[in-house]
Amino acid sequence: MKKESFKNKKIIVTGSSGVIGRELLKYLIEKGADILSVDRLPLPKGNWDKVTHIQKDLAVDNLDQLVEFNPDIIFHLAAAFERSKESPDFWEINWKDNMLASHNVVDIAKEMLNLKTFVFASSYLLYDTSLYMSESIKDVRYLNEKDIVKPRNLCGGAKLYTENELKFIKNLYLNDLRVIDARIYRVYGRGSKDIISRWVKMALNNEKLELYNKDNHFDYVFAGDVAKGLLSLAESSEAEGIVNLATGNPNPVSNIIKCLIEENILSEENIIDNGNTEDFEASCADISKLKEITGWEPEIDLKSGIKKIIEYEKKIMN
Repeated sequence: MKKESFKNKKIIVTGSSGVIGRELLKYLIEKGADILSVDRLPLPKGNWDKVTHIQKDLAVDNLDQLVEFNPDIIFHLAAAFERSKESPDFWEINWKDNMLASHNVVDIAKEMLNLKTFVFASSYLLYDTSLYMSESIKDVRYLNEKDIVKPRNLCGGAKLYTENELKFIKNLYLNDLRVIDARIYRVYGRGSKDIISRWVKMALNNEKLELYNKDNHFDYVFAGDVAKGLLSLAESSEAEGIVNLATGNPNPVSNIIKCLIEENILSEENIIDNGNTEDFEASCADISKLKEITGWEPEIDLKSGIKKIIEYEKKIMN
């Protein structure tokens, strides 16, 4: 399997201050890449001497600086997420931070003469919910790249639109461009706003946790593994098109609670079980394609990932 080298390659990472972006930057630094980091927020404290970071709002700012950088590879991670049931306020956020921002990045990509690979952080929210949601508990559905697409919410719709825009510029402007749509599942990581990180913080602060639909099954994937997966896809000459990026291992919500109890940061008295309040989800990624084309698969299981989150949060508290 032929693998591309990142050494001295010019690489743009959007959304670089986010939980996946920070991990990705670290790996790209190790590989000797020439990195342009783009986010409307500054990078958090860290060793970023080998990274050029610019603060840009991709939805409204002038992006000529990205075109002038003339990258070999783009990792487009910038996005906004909310709950699966999105609030009314997310209507405007999605339009600006998902639709418009991604459109602008795709639009300028066609002007980048050296661009060879575009890696887009898409989402499993594109798959038809009838495949993995129901009124009663059912077996876990392993979703694959050929499954029916019917976006679940505004964010899923925005991801699908960007996937289609990338097809459009490839077909009309950049025939040799390699586009990789990484459909990512439930990400959690250090310094994130995901449910696992929130529950770890609450448990450490001796707060009560409210639990809903504890039998729901999700494919929780650690942000560091997502970053490695994106790199592996960009490295592999065989990677192109839609690829699931997750662990391939489903976990019920109750397993998060179990891990927190086993780590002695949560007591049974601090759990409020609200029972079943909505349809059940039982989703997981079929990662056969990911493994076949990269020779790699995620390394961090849920228990190990939760330990990393606990260590991180304890350091912040101290």
